[in-house]
Amino acid sequence: MARFFDPPAPKPLLPEEKIDKTYKSMRLKVFLGAFLGYAGYYLVRKNLSLAAPGMIADGLITKAQVGVAMSAVSIAYAFSKFIMGSVSDRSDARKFLVVGLLLSAFAMILTGVIPFSPETKALNMVIVFALMLIVGWLSGMGWPPCGRIMAHWFSQNERSFKMSVWNTSHTFGSGTLGLLATAGMSAVVAFGVPAEQSWKGTFILPSLVAILIAVICWMLLRDTPQSCGLPSVNDWRKDYSGVKSKVKDTEKIPFKTLFIDYVFKNKLLWAVALANIFVYMVRYGIGDWAPTYLQEKGIMSAEESNLAFSLHNYAGIFGTIVCGWISSKFFKGRCAPPNVIFMGVVLIGALMYWQSGNLASMFANPVAAQKAIIYAALIIIGFCIYGPVALIGIQALNLVPKNAAGTAAGFVGLFGYLFGDAVVSKIAMGAVIQSAGWNLALMLFPIGCVLAMVLCALPWNSEKALSE
Repeated sequence: MARFFDPPAPKPLLPEEKIDKTYKSMRLKVFLGAFLGYAGYYLVRKNLSLAAPGMIADGLITKAQVGVAMSAVSIAYAFSKFIMGSVSDRSDARKFLVVGLLLSAFAMILTGVIPFSPETKALNMVIVFALMLIVGWLSGMGWPPCGRIMAHWFSQNERSFKMSVWNTSHTFGSGTLGLLATAGMSAVVAFGVPAEQSWKGTFILPSLVAILIAVICWMLLRDTPQSCGLPSVNDWRKDYSGVKSKVKDTEKIPFKTLFIDYVFKNKLLWAVALANIFVYMVRYGIGDWAPTYLQEKGIMSAEESNLAFSLHNYAGIFGTIVCGWISSKFFKGRCAPPNVIFMGVVLIGALMYWQSGNLASMFANPVAAQKAIIYAALIIIGFCIYGPVALIGIQALNLVPKNAAGTAAGFVGLFGYLFGDAVVSKIAMGAVIQSAGWNLALMLFPIGCVLAMVLCALPWNSEKALSE
């Protein structure tokens, strides 16, 4: 199996007259493949967040258990993204991404067809936790090969903006998940599933779409330019910016060297990793718990909360592009300044989300006003939070040679997903909600925004010096 994932060997260079046309065509194909592929991973990753309200209402699982079960994806993904990152640096990105997506889809379909019982809540949680653990580990096969593709096919001077556009794939995927979840709920009922178990559709239909996407990705993706008979992107664009490696771009670097020399001793990478904790805490704490919060408090119906989930994520598409454009246009590709600015706006949205009830009481129709305020808050948060998410990942790539791109991305992701997502936004948040209620839980998000702003500012001057 290890040999199956080996990267393809470089091919002889194409004739000079074919290189430019082929390069442009292949860059478009691999970009689309990476975009669709990573979007597909988000169709089979956050399904439990949308299924949770129905499962709780059916008495299959408690809120605290949901938090623990959801944390399984984040815990496994945190370690997988790091470990798989180093593996992907030495693997064929095409095979790596497609195999992981297919297996993730099959695992999520299995979650939707298992007959859970209200009499076995503890067993239900164990089963769901185990399946989400598998899904989380397989999800780690998504970002690293995409990072490898972007590092090899796009040079550093253009990567900030293009990767910001590419990074909208996960917001596109998450937003589409909300719509597919609603469609899936209707579809399974039409096929004879009892209405109270319609939550099963949130697992099944998105997974089927993900399988179709995996087939498309296999046709579009290729590993490196050299594997297609093309020169390196630096030679093609005559762009030799970025961190230099002592070895060739296509040469394998031992894991120990990758981790010690390029990651562990990299102080700037540590600063970025710490900032990622609170960015992810806010990102997933708000997004993943929104459907449960809105339905349990009677603020929105299942369909309305699914729409809010989708709008929150779709807003991130535009916000990520704007954030990347600002980084390239005004800060010469630096990421720290726009990260601080955008997290400041997220702080405003988090305060609106927390205080939506009090703000709505000032209007003649407080019920409708609260819905409008929450929609607005989630759109604001979605618009601004995914820019820093994208740029932190880009910072990780920019701070190391291409050969270490997957390892660096995995290291930074480890902090975000393990501590920010799994520990704080899932396990701790679920416990706080269960024991102290929603008000205290929502108050934690503005605090997280402030801490994220402080940590995002740490690499400001050092990043500026590196870019000159």
